[in-house]
Amino acid sequence: MPNTPSLNANYPDITKSTEILNKAKKIMHPVSQTLAKSPGQYSKGVAPVYLDHGKGSHVWDVDGNEYIDYNMGIGPLSLGYCYDVVDNAIKAQLEKGITFSLMSPLEYEAAELIKSVVPNTESVRISKTGCDATSMAVRLSRAHTGRKKVVCCGYHGWHDWYIGTTVRNAGIPEEVQALTKTFSYNNIDSLKAVLDADVACVILEPYVFEAPKDNFLQEVARLAKENGSMLIFDEMWSGFRLALGGAQEYFGVKADLACFSKAVANGMPISFLTGRKDVIEHGESDVFIFTTFGGEALSLAATIATVNELKDKNVPAYLAKMGAKLKAGYNELVAKFGMESITNCGGFDCRGIINFLPGAGDGLVMKTLMQQEMIKRGILWGGFHNMSFSHSDADVAYTLKAYEDVLPIIKKAVEDGNAKDLLKGEVLEMVFRKTKY
Repeated sequence: MPNTPSLNANYPDITKSTEILNKAKKIMHPVSQTLAKSPGQYSKGVAPVYLDHGKGSHVWDVDGNEYIDYNMGIGPLSLGYCYDVVDNAIKAQLEKGITFSLMSPLEYEAAELIKSVVPNTESVRISKTGCDATSMAVRLSRAHTGRKKVVCCGYHGWHDWYIGTTVRNAGIPEEVQALTKTFSYNNIDSLKAVLDADVACVILEPYVFEAPKDNFLQEVARLAKENGSMLIFDEMWSGFRLALGGAQEYFGVKADLACFSKAVANGMPISFLTGRKDVIEHGESDVFIFTTFGGEALSLAATIATVNELKDKNVPAYLAKMGAKLKAGYNELVAKFGMESITNCGGFDCRGIINFLPGAGDGLVMKTLMQQEMIKRGILWGGFHNMSFSHSDADVAYTLKAYEDVLPIIKKAVEDGNAKDLLKGEVLEMVFRKTKY
């Protein structure tokens, strides 16, 4: 029998997942289109590789095993899988058409809706992916300022201007790499060190897991303005989750441009660039940013349905409430088992993170062991609590029950120093975020 979210006696049978993976390896290099979904991020031989379907906060793999999902499509599923309001909007639009020879009125309707909820929005551009939006923002900033350099903090996609700053910079000319420098979150001096008169823009994720300290975001905004550089917020994670209007609303900081994707359409591919009209309107003439699928109607319909649902149901407050229960419950269990030097749950309530502390030893090994044991218990676990509107009290209660079952295993592995020996597969690969500078 396939596993379910329960204290299963056996690890899930993933025979079909493995068969598909072995076939895919022959023609796909790499097999995953998104690094966070790749087999290296999951416990080999234990974790599923391919999912078949989802409903609400649960997913089923191709072998029929059921899991509570805390990855939620790596962020886009703010409402949950197969959410009726959104799916019905997509189905209704599908009866009319997907992509047309002229513009769809949905383009204006979606843009007007985004403008109504995102602060400081004078103009809106639509595209398909998060790095589309960030790259639009960078190009428009360069056009507006007449400058070349970019200063960034965080992860901003695969395009040349950003990925050249990382260790995976092959294929990016050195001349392009030299135009982008990085700074560190909550380290204002690191920003000062890379700002100069040729910096067109400062782009950052306004939060990932760490909260800004000492008015960090306000200071970034001030320094960018004083330097004549555009301030760009990459709101892929903060938008429509932290608050409906994202980090600008939540932290009360104004950006010149803000970029959104992920949670805005509950899984459909779309992105938005918002902000100053005098910057974005360069796209009317001297800046060329166009794509055939920017007006694809199914994603626009999904956006309108999703954003209205997020607004009408006050979904960000729900995400925070449910995530807070998980975070507090985990930390209470940590205290109960005397594991404060080993692990904790941090981050913002809507997107918590399980941390392994110096007392845990090799954090990646411990994360692998935790994932292995949580997957056995029917939880698709990647170290995060990416909350959705479909996560229920029952989901949270069972997840805490699973943590209560697993944490003593983690503690004993630390005490015995044999965590690696307990692994059924290979240690997880390091998540790619490393920069050269």
